[in-house]
Amino acid sequence: MRTWFGFWRKRRYYLNKMTFRELVVAYFQYYAIQVYLLLGILTAVGAIWTMESPLPLIAAAVAAVLVYPLVWYLLHRFILHGRFLFRSPLTAKLWKRIHFDHHQDPHNLEVLFGALYTTLPTIIAVTGPIGWWIGELPGALAGTAAGLFTTCVYEFCHCVQHLSYKPKSKFLRRIKRLHMAHHFHNEQGNFGITNYWWDRLFGSFYETTDDVPYSDTVFNLGYTEKEAERFPWVARLSETPVDITPRERRQQLIS
Repeated sequence: MRTWFGFWRKRRYYLNKMTFRELVVAYFQYYAIQVYLLLGILTAVGAIWTMESPLPLIAAAVAAVLVYPLVWYLLHRFILHGRFLFRSPLTAKLWKRIHFDHHQDPHNLEVLFGALYTTLPTIIAVTGPIGWWIGELPGALAGTAAGLFTTCVYEFCHCVQHLSYKPKSKFLRRIKRLHMAHHFHNEQGNFGITNYWWDRLFGSFYETTDDVPYSDTVFNLGYTEKEAERFPWVARLSETPVDITPRERRQQLIS
């Protein structure tokens, strides 16, 4: 059966060559976003249908939204930027898809979006139990719905951060600048997407590129030629040579 994803993949979307309007269209056509929105609506309706009082639902939803930035920070910093996933043939392909490819080509919209088979279980595993603890089944459904909708907001802000577009919002301009520094200056900081409070708390925040040195691993996340010799699985799947210098990679992305 042909899916929206099949139609979406007929072309490649590069954010440095797209308008804001084109991004909005591509965003809502992407299958993972459609799944998040559909499941978000279904779980929200389920929460309302089974509730005895709206207060536990509200509390569960608020708790899910508040815990989301911390969970993202921990996953982004210690899992996605960790160096253990590429060292096993069992997880190398997974790591390549969910983060290495995004840092290799930050403009490619297809690998900017999280992989549904990893994001969806994570959202449910984090927000569901929190909601259950607050309000049992209705709370679990409300927490999951909040997590799904928050993911949609995060994904859209993430797209805008990579878009060749200057946001009118001061908030969006700031988080775009911080995130671009993470991708093009030093990947060992600014792990947040819309919220950098946890970066500040754990000492990984930097306001300007003058605050930290340039990183030679900003595009390969530490998967260097030396690492590829020992752990070749990601290199075998990659189109871009892992020994390319940051300057050469930057020139490729600009051209």
